[in-house]
Amino acid sequence: MKLRWSDVTPKASYLNRRAFLAAGAVFAAAPAFALTGKMSGYSTDEKPNTLKEITNYNNFYEFGFGKEDPASYSGNFKTDPWSVEIAGLVDKPGSYGVEDIAPDSALEERIYRLRCVEAWSMVIPWLGVPLAGVLSKAGVQPSAKFVEFQTVLRPSEMPGQAQKLLDFPYIEGLRLDEAMNPLTLLATGLYSEKLPNQNGAPIRLVVPWKYGFKSAKSIVKITLTDRQPVSTWQKLQPAEYGFYANVNPKVDHPRWSQASERRIGAGLFAGRQETLMFNGYGDQVAGLYSGMDLAKNY
Repeated sequence: MKLRWSDVTPKASYLNRRAFLAAGAVFAAAPAFALTGKMSGYSTDEKPNTLKEITNYNNFYEFGFGKEDPASYSGNFKTDPWSVEIAGLVDKPGSYGVEDIAPDSALEERIYRLRCVEAWSMVIPWLGVPLAGVLSKAGVQPSAKFVEFQTVLRPSEMPGQAQKLLDFPYIEGLRLDEAMNPLTLLATGLYSEKLPNQNGAPIRLVVPWKYGFKSAKSIVKITLTDRQPVSTWQKLQPAEYGFYANVNPKVDHPRWSQASERRIGAGLFAGRQETLMFNGYGDQVAGLYSGMDLAKNY
């Protein structure tokens, strides 16, 4: 049964989503900081990358291994209608529409740094809702300790899946306290427009203090569980990709240093910049890992 968040929260608390998206097109040509949506206090004041950079340089292996493959090969990917199943240790399991998980009245603008495990970075203006609110509405049961995210499996529309570049569907996971952190976002848009196919449409995870591969795209299922999920990259190469994947300049990838990063769009002679612990979000998240050895729990 497809449920609506209005079955839990009064329908009058929402605005019309289609009206929001239509209005967003007007603002898309405006300067980066003149965006629609409620501005979040969690945003960085760094200059965002351009829309062209964000949509033409990214990893989305369901469409291929090349950085431009997602933009080149995602045109036939259908994202409407779409629903997300919320399952497992919750009081209100069911299939929810994206418009109910992320109603316009709840959308926030979050300008976040993104740090790829490959040592490049961007700054991206997302639109979305805190994951904590979505999980709270579903009713997290006391025995839940982790959250697993499953992405869509549709090889007829995703050439990377058809070529079996990875073990699909893509799986990622967070500890429950990480999922409930105020920074953790379910994004449905960027630059005041709905999320492009190549960036994880119609709904994706954004966890800004972790390497980018943790932020699962095109999500179709969210499961609350008492067991730590085995993520796709962790399963494929456990010595290189741990469960936590926190941005940490002191813990190198086995094949390259993580001490610095290349900011996309900074120019040929700009050089590299130092990588910040937790991607600069330590004030908000360092307490989650108090007492842990972050070299072992990488």
